[in-house]
Amino acid sequence: MPVDAGSMHYVIGPVVTVVVLVLLVLFARWAFGGGGDGGLGRGGGAAAAGNDGLLTRVATLSRRESALALRAVLSDAGIRSTVRFPGAHRAEVLVFPEDAARARALAASFGG
Repeated sequence: MPVDAGSMHYVIGPVVTVVVLVLLVLFARWAFGGGGDGGLGRGGGAAAAGNDGLLTRVATLSRRESALALRAVLSDAGIRSTVRFPGAHRAEVLVFPEDAARARALAASFGG
């Protein structure tokens, strides 16, 4: 004999959907959130002071144009680099560790 759930079967679908969505949102906040609760996004998108990840800082300049010009010089020398702007009037040029010595030598001779 079939069990009659009455009108409850109309409520079960939406309730399950809401519970699954809430769990997905909580997981996404944990995995990608910027809080210090152990998720993948622990840094909140910004690098912590002194932590350049896989890159090494080779120069800190006060002008954006100078940093971009140094990056072009490094690129011409076959060195992959990037520029980070951690604050107003501050630009940092970063390279991979294996290129750091050559990049520092070029940065020292850079007149920008």
